[in-house]
Order: sequence, then structure tokens, then C-alpha cells
Amino acid sequence: MQSNALSCSSSISIKKSTRVSTPFYRFNPISLSFPSRSHLFTSPYAISHSSSSSTRFPSTSLKGWLTTPSPVVPEPESDDGFQLHAAKNAGEIETSASLSNTLQLAFLFVLWFLFNIYFNIYNKQVLKVYPFPITVSTVQFAVGTLLVIIMWTFNLYKRPKISGAQLAAILPLALVHTLGNLFTNLSLGKVSVSFTHTVKAMEPFFSVVLSAMFLGETPTPLIVISLLPIVGGIALASMTEVSFNWIGFWSAMASNLTNQSRNVLSKKFMAKKEESLDNITLFSIITIMSFILCAPVSVLMEGIKVTPAYLQSVGLDAREVYIRSLLAAICFHAYQQVSYMILQRVSPVTHSVANSVKRVVVIVASVLFFRTPVSPINSLGTGIALAGVFLYSRVKGLKPKTT
Repeated sequence: MQSNALSCSSSISIKKSTRVSTPFYRFNPISLSFPSRSHLFTSPYAISHSSSSSTRFPSTSLKGWLTTPSPVVPEPESDDGFQLHAAKNAGEIETSASLSNTLQLAFLFVLWFLFNIYFNIYNKQVLKVYPFPITVSTVQFAVGTLLVIIMWTFNLYKRPKISGAQLAAILPLALVHTLGNLFTNLSLGKVSVSFTHTVKAMEPFFSVVLSAMFLGETPTPLIVISLLPIVGGIALASMTEVSFNWIGFWSAMASNLTNQSRNVLSKKFMAKKEESLDNITLFSIITIMSFILCAPVSVLMEGIKVTPAYLQSVGLDAREVYIRSLLAAICFHAYQQVSYMILQRVSPVTHSVANSVKRVVVIVASVLFFRTPVSPINSLGTGIALAGVFLYSRVKGLKPKTT
């Protein structure tokens, strides 16, 4: 939401000598090749002209310059021919620009999907052997903050001028954004990636409820009906989930609540013209504020457990943990940044539909990569829930009939 091959081994070596290792899976972030089961824990880690014709003018008369008689070419009484030619050129230019914009948008969608897949895989690999979700979230916000500073420093994006009143208005957004990512990481550390994203398909339900409560947006009967397969499908998938864990389940639900609260607050913030900022600028400021909010909480609740000495003391390869954490953090910031770039180019309904498709892609990719056991009933429940999300996205775009 879209070179040189980059290959990562799948293993973080855990304790030296006698203890059983719990390494990462092999992962090639370009080809997304899936390792055989016998090599999941043994491989070493390696990163490894027509332009002239388009501007042709009507020929001028040569009468008076020639000594021999020549056929007289009548002068045009108007410039309709030139206007027709210019209109044709303008149409060609417009078509070319439209094609270019379509290709750029398609490329952004591919990046959005790929960055999201890689984030979930790298993030799960880290959380599986390093169970400190607050610290992991802090690292992700820190890397995002660094990327924002680089972007502003080198004028890759205009540095905003923010007033104190705007910062105060953005603070609640940053708070729920921070909590949303904390809960997501907590869920990913407890259950499978596919199950976390299946539960996160409940986002439309929370969106409807919160919008009705705080924005006064009454849902139409069709929207209410579209929520039924979402709730029913997730209930069915939860009952048959192999990796089901109550902490993971409720963390994903809390992530839904906080993320949709952020969306509702964003609508209220963007509605104030004197405080309005573009989406990318708003996301950049939220990222910095989230790092400031998350860092002290991480130290207080989990301590400083990112030093090489600590990682080696628990049998982890510090280099591999750092590289995978960095890759996860870059993908985390990149997919959200690209998401906002897409949102500036398409309607919210189109973005919502694409997000539904993206969730399906992430679930399928994670199941294939991690070899997640999925029962037929679990697959059915997940499919029903995702179909409900797609239906909700389509119904949401229907304009109510005016009488």
C-alpha cells in the first residue's frame, strides 16, 4: 500500500552450546520464497517522434519567391485546423498523464502491500524470541522519527510550522496511535499473524460504533447488515484457531478500538480549517510524539533490554535481532507513509476496499511463510469475515438517496 536481491536467513542463534536454538525462519524479502521445513532452523544469516508531427503548423505561401507559376494554395479563413490539431495534442498529453498517474498509483499499491507483508513477518520473528512489545514499538517509533527528520532536513517534504494549539490537538491522536501499535505488537507476540489480522478485520464494527457515538453518523441498514458476517466470521475463526490466546485476542480487539478512535479524532481534527494539516504531515508529527510517549513507558515497564550484553546473556545473536528489528521498523513506517500517500490520491472508499484486499494478502502470505496450521472451519470463518469487510467497504461508498 508496493534490484538487488536481499536474502535473510531465518535464524537467530539462541544460547551457545547446549541449549536448543529458536532461530528465525529464512526469509527473502524480494522473492518471498518459502523454506522447506527441514531448513527452517539451520541456515546461517546472510543479507546476502512524433513530437515534430505534433507541432506541425500550416505551410505558408511561397508566392512572390518563385519565378515559375505554381498552384495557388488557398489560405485558410480561420485557424480551426490548428485548433483541432492542438486539441488532439492536448488529448494525447492528457491520456499520457492519466496513464502515468495510473502506473504511479499501481506502484504505490504494490509497495503498500509488500511493506505490510514484510513488516508482519519480520516483526513476528523478532517478537517470537524477544517478548518485549513495548520496547519493539519504541524502536519502530524511533526509526520512524529518524526518517521524518531526514525527510524534513533534506527538504524531501516541506517542514511544517506547528503552533502550540495544534500540538495540543494532535496529542490525543498520538496517544491512541501509540496504544494501537502497542496492542498490535502484543497480539502478534501471543498469536499467529493470520489470527491477529483476522481479529483486526473487526475494525469496521468499531468504526461504525464510534462514529455514531462521537460524530453523530447514523449507520444505514445496509451497513449494519454488512457487519453481521464480519462479527460471525471472526467468532467462527476464533473458536477454531490453533494459536488462540486470550491476551492475543483482546490485544487485537483493543488495537481495533484505539485505531478507530484515532480515525474519529482525525476527522474532527481535520474538520477544523485553522488547524488542518495534510495527511503526511499529520502522520509525521504523530510518529514523533508517539516515540516521545512510548520511550519512557518502555524503560519503566520493560527496562533497558536492547544492549548487546543483555541479548547475548539470553542466548540471542544481537546482530540478527538488530537487523530484523530495523527492517521491521523501516517497513512499519514505510507502509503507513505509503498508505497516506495513496489516501491523497484516491477516495476513502477506494482506500478502504484496497485495505480489505491487503489484509487478505497479508493473511495468506503469513500462513504460507510460517506454515500456520489452518483448519477448514477456521478458513471459512476468516473468509466470511473478510468478505464482510469487503461488503462493508462497498456499502460505505453508496450515497444515500435524496428525497
